[in-house]
Amino acid sequence: MQERIFNIIKRPVISEKSTALAEVANRYVFEVAPDATKIEIKAAVEQLFKVKVKAVNTSVMHGKNKRSGKFEFKKSNWKKAIITLTPGQKIELFQVKQ
Repeated sequence: MQERIFNIIKRPVISEKSTALAEVANRYVFEVAPDATKIEIKAAVEQLFKVKVKAVNTSVMHGKNKRSGKFEFKKSNWKKAIITLTPGQKIELFQVKQ
């Protein structure tokens, strides 16, 4: 099962917007497998980080068109999951040390 968890959750998305969501609204953003369901994502986050998930929202981010010299290509689409934790829960991976 541990191997399937890492196939579902690929990486955390760390940006200004996702960091602000984590600080203000207790919501965390991850890149997930394109075929992963909300139930699988919830179970994987709960098992991996030992937290209680309140809600999971997903969206497919469409790949951008890029250019390298005279060649143009399209980057792959990817799936984003926004995880809302219950009040009082935190994922320590995202905490900034001061």
